[in-house]
Amino acid sequence: MTIEVTDAADRHRFEATVDGEIAGFAEYIRSANLVVYPHTVVEPAFEGRGVGGALARAALEDAKGRGLPVLAICPFIAAWMRKHPEFLDLAYQNRSSVSD
Repeated sequence: MTIEVTDAADRHRFEATVDGEIAGFAEYIRSANLVVYPHTVVEPAFEGRGVGGALARAALEDAKGRGLPVLAICPFIAAWMRKHPEFLDLAYQNRSSVSD
């Protein structure tokens, strides 16, 4: 199974597709100074297959590439950041969104 993640900027979300079918998405609100990740959805047929992780990684790598801090309101993105501390430096200075 190959997961492809693209930035669907017109819909303000990253979309993961598998064999041309949307498997999930991670919504974002991006400004010049911050990116907020409020919600992530993985379709039930694709749960437990790495789709959420692929979305989180792509979203956070995008923020890193843009030099933007991240406010992870989405519990999945916040938890993923805790499991991948190489992305914790992106956390908005109010770290309450990624703290235990």
